Amino acid sequence: MGVINMATTNLNIRTDKDVKEKAEKVFNELGLSMSAAINIFLKTAIRENGLPFALKLDVPNRVTVEAIEEGRKLSMDEDAKRYRNIEDLKKAIDDEV
Repeated sequence: MGVINMATTNLNIRTDKDVKEKAEKVFNELGLSMSAAINIFLKTAIRENGLPFALKLDVPNRVTVEAIEEGRKLSMDEDAKRYRNIEDLKKAIDDEV
């Protein structure tokens, strides 16, 4: 079997010391070096044509929190107008115009 020689390059990144130490501990437990783990990440990003995990916010932003609170208040308001479905709401809007 022939050996495939691949050109390599260095990649320098900056990260928090605590993050590096915790990541190294995880990778070591998996039998991986930091370099191997980063290469897995990079190759997976190439294969996926993007980040290999979902980016999402677990905490709603201020606007969403305000909308949730407004919905809760409206649900408690006995005098608030209510509609059975979107068609009833559209009809009510058309009747007002």
